[in-house]
Amino acid sequence: QVHLVESGGGLVQPGGSLTLSCEDSGGRFSNYVMGWYRQAPGKQRELVAAISSGGSADYLDSVKGRFTISRDNANNTVYLQMNTLKPEDTAVYYCNAARGARIFWGQGTQVTVSS
Repeated sequence: QVHLVESGGGLVQPGGSLTLSCEDSGGRFSNYVMGWYRQAPGKQRELVAAISSGGSADYLDSVKGRFTISRDNANNTVYLQMNTLKPEDTAVYYCNAARGARIFWGQGTQVTVSS
């Protein structure tokens, strides 16, 4: 069973950086596609970045060049490095693991970009 725990959120000024981490404490992490989603107040949850088991990554257009997703299969952890943060990046960020019909979510971590 996959069990995801996010960390690393917080308050940062515009232009700043944060790194989110998501650790799987229970499952076969390396077999899953890992993703980071976000949900801002009043908006739908959206996929920010995803990385395959082999390391291929895709990004939401608005974060390309600013965010980087990576994974450490040996330590069952996926990261989201976020640079040049903007106020519109403010949201709750969720870690996701997916393999076929099996989908798991973390509890979410708040990222607030504000001066």
